[in-house]
Amino acid sequence: MNGFAEVFLLSLIPTFEGRYAIVYGIGRGYPVWETLLAASLGVLLLSLTLPLALPFIDRLMLWLEETPLRKVASIYLYYVERVRRKAHPYVERWGFLGLTIFVAIPLPGTGVWTGSLAAYLLGIEKRQTVPALILGGLLSMAITLLPSLGIFR
Repeated sequence: MNGFAEVFLLSLIPTFEGRYAIVYGIGRGYPVWETLLAASLGVLLLSLTLPLALPFIDRLMLWLEETPLRKVASIYLYYVERVRRKAHPYVERWGFLGLTIFVAIPLPGTGVWTGSLAAYLLGIEKRQTVPALILGGLLSMAITLLPSLGIFR
């Protein structure tokens, strides 16, 4: 697999996303511009599709609760409650800016996946959610890019 595809695919993984895909790509010696482009495309794809997909994921999990795969649903529901508790103070207090900051913080448990879920759970409109996810995801990448350039050079 080529480096661009590796970084792009890694940028789609929950909690890993573009921010750690950049660290991986630069650490592997991939060209910086290629790594940035692949990770940015991953952030854009997630930011545009997750807000649309979450209602369907909820329905799937509710259905799974009635099947032998109910453990999967219970893990998801636990994660949902955790996201609600963690993101609520940011989003409730600062709205769009709070969601952007929450997504931009490059720590596990934040990011585009979690921010998208938080926006869905807290009823934030998609026209506010998508720009906040994109901006926060790109800011998170910038925050991890700068130290990565110094460490791996």
